[in-house]
Amino acid sequence: MTRYETLQAELAAAPRSWLVTGCAGFIGSNLLETLLRLDQRVVGLDNFATGFQANLDEVRSLVGAEQWARFTFIEGDICDLETCREAMLVDEQPVDHVLHQAALGSVPRSIADPIATNAANITGHLNMLVAAKDAGVQSFVYAASSSTYGDHPALPKVEERIGKPLSPYAVTKVVNEMYADVFAGTYGFKATGLRYFNVFGRRQNPNGAYAAVIPKWAGAMLTDETLYINGDGETSRDFCYIDNAVQANLLAATADEAAQGEVYNVAVSGRTTLNQLFEYLREALAEQGVTYAQDPTYRDFRPGDVRHSQADIGKAARLLGYDPSHTIVEGISEAMPWYLDHFHNA
Repeated sequence: MTRYETLQAELAAAPRSWLVTGCAGFIGSNLLETLLRLDQRVVGLDNFATGFQANLDEVRSLVGAEQWARFTFIEGDICDLETCREAMLVDEQPVDHVLHQAALGSVPRSIADPIATNAANITGHLNMLVAAKDAGVQSFVYAASSSTYGDHPALPKVEERIGKPLSPYAVTKVVNEMYADVFAGTYGFKATGLRYFNVFGRRQNPNGAYAAVIPKWAGAMLTDETLYINGDGETSRDFCYIDNAVQANLLAATADEAAQGEVYNVAVSGRTTLNQLFEYLREALAEQGVTYAQDPTYRDFRPGDVRHSQADIGKAARLLGYDPSHTIVEGISEAMPWYLDHFHNA
C-alpha cells in the first residue's frame, strides 16, 4: 500500500476534525468530498467570492445524508479575524487540522485588482494563522503557488531556489511563505505550504476572464467556440490533476512533526506545452464521441506569465510519501465525463 492508501484507512478507522477554507471552491470542494467520504468531521468556510453553492450541492449528492451530516458550513470571509476564530471550533473544541485554500487566485485578476488580491491572500492568510495558532490546532496546511518561482530560470523547480515575483498574485504567495516562516520562528507554530502547479479537474470553473486554461478550453470545445492560445503555444506547464492535490493536503496535514512547516511542490514533474494540451483535450473529447474540428487562434502572450514551469517533487515524495496517482493524460481522461455533463450545450 502507498502511504496515502494507508493514511486513508487510518482516518476512516479513527476520524478527525478538519477546517477547509474555500470549501465551495474547486480544490476546497474536492477536499471536502474526500474527507466526508472518509467519515471525517469537517467545518467549511467560504464567502462565495470564487466558490459556488452548486459545488457544495454536488458534494452533498455524492456523499449522502449520513456523511453530509458531519459537515458544518460557515458563510464568512477570512478577512474577518473573528470569523476565522469561529471556524476553528467544532463542538467548542479546536479542529485537529486546517486546510487553508481560500484565496483570490489568478495572475490577471491580481494585475487588474491588486488591492483585493492583497486583502484576501495576505490579510486573510495572516488572520488564519493567528486564529489557528491561538486555537492550538494540530496542523496547518495552506495553498502556496508555483508563481513563487517568478523569474528563476532553472528547471525543474526546487523548493529552495526562487526568483523575483512577476505579478501581484505572486507577491502575495511569497508573503504567505514568509509569514509561515515567521510564525514558526516566533511562536513555534508550523504552517506547511503546498506550491500548486496548475491544478485541474472536476468542479473547476470554466467561465469568466480568470478561468484556468483546461476547463476554459474544455468548455470552448464542448460548445464549439473559438479556442485562444496566448503566445506561440510552446509555453509549458506542469499540470496536476485534482486527486494529486488532495493527496498532498492530507499527507501534509498528518505528516510527522519534522516534515511540517516546510514548503512542497505539488505536481507530477512533467512538462506539457499549450499546443500539446490542445491535442490531449481534443483526443479525450473524441473518446467521448465529441469532435472539435477548429484550429486554435493564437494571440499575444499574457502579462505576468512565466514561459516554462516544471516541478521537482522529490522533497514531497521523500518527506510526505507523496506519489501522484494521475498523469495529465489520465487526469484529463477522468475529468472529461464531468466536463461533458456540465459544459456540453450549456
